[in-house]
Amino acid sequence: MQGNDIVISGGKITGTLKYLSSGQLVTDWGAGYFMALKFSNIDKRLKTVKVGLTPSEGSGLVALDEDLNGVFKITDKDEQRFTVQITDGRDTQTTYYDLSDLTLTGGL
Repeated sequence: MQGNDIVISGGKITGTLKYLSSGQLVTDWGAGYFMALKFSNIDKRLKTVKVGLTPSEGSGLVALDEDLNGVFKITDKDEQRFTVQITDGRDTQTTYYDLSDLTLTGGL
């Protein structure tokens, strides 16, 4: 699905995504490029942490559940941004990460 070189730094996500044409993700979302992320060091005082892609191809931002894992289908690395929205019950902060330097391999 992806190389072990995914790096989040300086407002960018870089690394290599491999084209998937079979498997459960493809059954659910269609063939394409998927990025898996594990979130850590989440402040327990936060009410919600929502993550996703902007613009979204359907799911929008989704609240992280207890496993703190997410898989995201990248349909246009040059137009989409990875989005993290945190809420403490009073204030909401949104951070965007550039995906344009991802390398896409395989596929059409």
